[in-house]
Amino acid sequence: KISDSLLASLSALCLCCRLPAMLPAFRGSAIALRRSEVGPGRRWLRQDFRSMGAAVSGKFWKHLEGEVSAMKEAGTYKVERVITSPQASMVTVQNGKGPVLNFCSNNYLGLSSHPALVEAGQKALTSHGFGLSSVRFICGTQDIHKDLEAAISKFHGTEDTILFPSCFDANAGIFEAVLGPEDAVISDSLNHASIIDGIRLCKAQRYRYNHMDMAHLEEQLKDCVEKGTRHRMIVTDGVFSMDGDIAPLKEICDLAQKYDAQVFVDECHATGLLGKTGRGTPELCGVEARVDIINSTLGKALGGATGGDTTGPKALIEVLRNKARPYLFSNTLAPAVAGASLEVFRMISESSDLVEKLLSNVKQFRTQMAAAGFTLSGHDDCPIVPVMLGDARLASELSDEMLSRGVYVVGFSFPVVPKGKARIRVQLSADHTPAQVQSCIDAFIEVGKAKGVIA
Repeated sequence: KISDSLLASLSALCLCCRLPAMLPAFRGSAIALRRSEVGPGRRWLRQDFRSMGAAVSGKFWKHLEGEVSAMKEAGTYKVERVITSPQASMVTVQNGKGPVLNFCSNNYLGLSSHPALVEAGQKALTSHGFGLSSVRFICGTQDIHKDLEAAISKFHGTEDTILFPSCFDANAGIFEAVLGPEDAVISDSLNHASIIDGIRLCKAQRYRYNHMDMAHLEEQLKDCVEKGTRHRMIVTDGVFSMDGDIAPLKEICDLAQKYDAQVFVDECHATGLLGKTGRGTPELCGVEARVDIINSTLGKALGGATGGDTTGPKALIEVLRNKARPYLFSNTLAPAVAGASLEVFRMISESSDLVEKLLSNVKQFRTQMAAAGFTLSGHDDCPIVPVMLGDARLASELSDEMLSRGVYVVGFSFPVVPKGKARIRVQLSADHTPAQVQSCIDAFIEVGKAKGVIA
């Protein structure tokens, strides 16, 4: 039987869930059950609850359908083009007329489908299996995981490294694990969404400084010191993926030293490709020994599969192994990815040829596009080259015209970038030949003139 107290509790639950319309039906069902001493009454109640649930669920799905419609109307709905070939400088697109030049991938070194990585992945698959079905601290750590962590530490010149399923997970795990309410985290205003989300999870006092504005950063640091914060951590992307900007790490490190702060750099769009030997923005800026913490990914220049890492002082890594929730509660990196990634670090540690080829492609593209009259954003050495257009519709139409000419690029507009800052983001790769880069430039010039972007 349903007691009066249970009826009252469930009625209150309906109110808490903002479902007052359910109350009459629910109360009627409960009374019917009380009056029934046999099965049919119970069956009737179950059917009534089902109909009530269907009505509530229907409202929920209609709400989601409305969200989708609103995104389409606002022009923010994302449609995925389907690639039917391996990732490379040339790809085939589903329902396309033929191969197209790919200038929108994070495959900066051209390693995503490199035969040596495929072979290394296959060998690891044979020797270590498909997966571990476990988190690291139970039975999910193999020798190749420890070898990969050691290889990353050696590459960056750090004491230790911890692997995560992705750099998003690495960013989600670090701040909560190492910072408390007595501490402060000071973040660049254009940092990646994963950094923002990770900071939200921690209890530290949060500060934000204007994008790459060192005077504003110093103001925030002074405020932190005046308020007596215990520890201070400056957080920045090394390369800002929407703008092609490179963080002024020397100036950041100088301020960190002045105000006794730690420096954290997200190197997802820099590891393997920036600096003379591909050690990223710390090498490019000459501050390798002054950056305290590096978070990065295996999912972009370093083969493009999956996986992230935090590398830095041993004490930091030991804390993360014991407290970082994405590490403790996520499956370990697949053996094939670990095996292929070991081959990546062997390759980039032995030669900088790919870094030099990428930089040559960047110089060719940036120099000729600027000479043609296009407005470009970002650092001269950065393979992320935003072609600034301003108008969202123009960016969309121009990217479609480029695809019709066999060049695959993507337009970005609000809310991904600020209103009035729509652009096409071009990404160069070491896998591109000079002739392919020239084809991209020529297509831009042709479409740019047709659309009135350049004279």
